[in-house]
Amino acid sequence: MLLSPDQVIASLVAKIGISLETLAIIFLLLALWSIAWKGMALWKSAQRKEKWWFIALMIINTLGILEILYLFVFSKKGEAPPSPKI
Repeated sequence: MLLSPDQVIASLVAKIGISLETLAIIFLLLALWSIAWKGMALWKSAQRKEKWWFIALMIINTLGILEILYLFVFSKKGEAPPSPKI
């Protein structure tokens, strides 16, 4: 038996015990959280000219976990990025 998307969502909402509006707000907050951390991590990796980190951060979606690790752990290791020549 194949359920329609509406039936799947209604079933999920009934099992969790929260309203569809609450579920939408939670989803929106998670999306904003993820976008904020992704933006900060992408900005820093671009400034440091770390191409592979930039690509990984752009493609992999971890709800901010990889981005937070990059900002506070991985970007601190090694030398400072080369300063721009003026």
